[in-house]
Amino acid sequence: MTDSILDKIKAYKLDDLAQRVADRPLAEVEAAASAADPVRPFAEALQRAALEGYGLIAEVKKASPSKGLIREDFDPADLARAYEAGGATCLSVLTDGPSFQGADDDLVAARGAVSLPVLRKDFLYEPYQVAAARALGADCILIIMASVSDAQAQDLEEAATRWGMDALIEVHNEAELERALLLQSRMIGINNRDLNTFETSLDVTKRLVRRIPGDRIVVSESGLTTPADLAEIARYGARCFLIGESLMRQDNVEQATRALIADPLRAGA
Repeated sequence: MTDSILDKIKAYKLDDLAQRVADRPLAEVEAAASAADPVRPFAEALQRAALEGYGLIAEVKKASPSKGLIREDFDPADLARAYEAGGATCLSVLTDGPSFQGADDDLVAARGAVSLPVLRKDFLYEPYQVAAARALGADCILIIMASVSDAQAQDLEEAATRWGMDALIEVHNEAELERALLLQSRMIGINNRDLNTFETSLDVTKRLVRRIPGDRIVVSESGLTTPADLAEIARYGARCFLIGESLMRQDNVEQATRALIADPLRAGA
């Protein structure tokens, strides 16, 4: 059986992590994390936005493994400002280089340009990476259940808590959701894209959301392109969304963001 895209990413990420640890000791990273700007509340912002409208995590993403280059005219600070002006609640910034053409500096630039909370979108396996995310200014990390063990997930979550950060726990199926619900984090991300095949279906959110307790914040991710898509998912009770590619492809990102969330399905409808 050939390795999946996720397996290949994990392999080079672990090599990269080993190099980073060798180049920069944990104590140095933790000192930088301690000196970073205060954490901006990520989950709280989403929860507040979803009471009446939608909680939108707008993603700064230059490329992807499945689609290649998404946006040639790529300025993280300008894009962050456009998202904020368009009404986004939070930002997600891709910092992986080999597969997404991202960089740590993209997060620094995007966060520095706005007042929104920022998720570091990357593939994390060790607490060292959580401290490194905080050192960059990240307010939230992503934990991808398909790529970590239960013990790793718990270690990552505990590290995020230690630094005052939130964690978005990402799942793709029932088995991963069961594991995710054993963690403490309020946010569960349902990725409609299978990270092994990269096929996308909104049915994934529709199927899994009914299994998630009401005290969790559900974030539907991937495959969302129109106001009708958001309304369709909101009817199932999920009012928070992570959207990147469809907005990244727009000439006027601010206008496209505003139009996407302008007419939210009324809460409780």
